[in-house]
Amino acid sequence: MARIQKIRQRVIERNYYLSSHAEDEMYDDGLSRYDIENAILKGRIKKKLSEDIRGTRYKIEGPAKDGRWIHIICRFKENGNLIIITVYALKEGL
Repeated sequence: MARIQKIRQRVIERNYYLSSHAEDEMYDDGLSRYDIENAILKGRIKKKLSEDIRGTRYKIEGPAKDGRWIHIICRFKENGNLIIITVYALKEGL
């Protein structure tokens, strides 16, 4: 199964965690869990970040419910749990 499919499956099952940093950033940009879920389910992996000793991170780009494009940085923990590390809305023109 492709990595994006594994990430999406965790979202469908609601088997993921938001870091406190992700929650802070989400609220700062006026985003909700539904925005994050929508972006993961409809988006794509934009970049694979493999130089972190804690594990490979994935930058996913996708649409929020209101159409804004957002980035989600996530990774799988050693126990297989998905953690959303940070989330942010893209600025116009980026």
